[in-house]
This record gives sequence, structure tokens and C-alpha cells, in this order.
Amino acid sequence: MVPADVRDFFITSGGAAGALIGLLFVAISVSAERLAREKRGAQLHRIRAVAALTAFTNALAISLFSLVPQNLLGGTAVSVALFGLTFVAGAMLSLIRLREVHWGIVRDGVFLVGLGVTFVLQLINGTVLISQPDNSGAVDTIAILVVVCFLIGVARAWELIGGPSIGLRQEVTALVLSRDHDADTPADSEPPRSRPE
Repeated sequence: MVPADVRDFFITSGGAAGALIGLLFVAISVSAERLAREKRGAQLHRIRAVAALTAFTNALAISLFSLVPQNLLGGTAVSVALFGLTFVAGAMLSLIRLREVHWGIVRDGVFLVGLGVTFVLQLINGTVLISQPDNSGAVDTIAILVVVCFLIGVARAWELIGGPSIGLRQEVTALVLSRDHDADTPADSEPPRSRPE
């Protein structure tokens, strides 16, 4: 049974997940041309789109089924975790099939591993809830995993729409490159001064 204090969380997260899925559909329809291309970069966009949709759908399903009085949270957590793990496995195979190694693919791989770990933890806690329906610790863990799914989904959606990325690695690299460029510029490259006559 879902404790009363967590029930409000699931009501709120269900509404948020529904709204985010709607916004994701808008983002996907705006990016439809980029997603339909046959280029390798398009496959990364498709993976990001489906990863965001999978994360948000997971949060929505868990939130809504937690509100059903028949105690369906454990079975729902297990079912959508298995579905999510199937997606993660397929997406990882897709990244391997691209046979490219660059920062974008590594970052997508790290996100997929994080999503996979989230689904494994959800699967474990869902199984605990099936065998021990009154285990409030498992319910709390699943609630936290719903938040993690929101964070992963938002990050994937942000990259899907091409949102700007400002990160520590990126800024340090830019700073180092600008200093190297300044060091390579000769000091006598200043414009000549006119001499007083």
C-alpha cells in the first residue's frame, strides 16, 4: 500500500509527467525532419527522443498506478522497468552499431547506463513490493527513482532540441585553447605607432 505522505508526491508527478510528455511530443514534431534522416547523427537524436519518452512514460505509469487502490505499484514498477531495460539494451546496440567513438556517443552511452541502473533498481524494489506490499522503504526508493527519471528525461529532451550546453569540461577546454592562442600571437603584432616629427 502506498503511504499517504507519498501519495501526494505521485499525484503531482503524474501531472508533471503528463505535461512533459506533451511537451516532448511538440519537440519531436518540431525535430521530425532531423529525426527522419538516414545520417548517423539522426540515430543519436532518435535515441535521445526515445530515452526521454521512456523515462517520462516510466514516471507517468508508476505515478498513475500507485494511485489505484488495488496496490499495483510493485507490479507496475517491475513491468515498466523490464520495458525500460529492453529499450536500454536496444539503444546500446544501436550505439555500438554506429561504430563511432566521440564525446557525443560516450555521453549518450553514460546516460543510457544511468537509465539502465535506474530501471534495475526499480525492478528490484518493485519485486520487493510484490512480496512485501507494506514495505514503505521500497515505495520511497521508487519515488526517488521517478525523480531520477524526470531528470534523465529532461536532460535527453534538452539535447534533443539542441539546447545550449555549458559544462565545466567545455569551458575549461575553451579557456585553455584561448590562452594557447594568445600565447601564439606575437607581441610585436601590435599596429605601429606613428613617430612625432
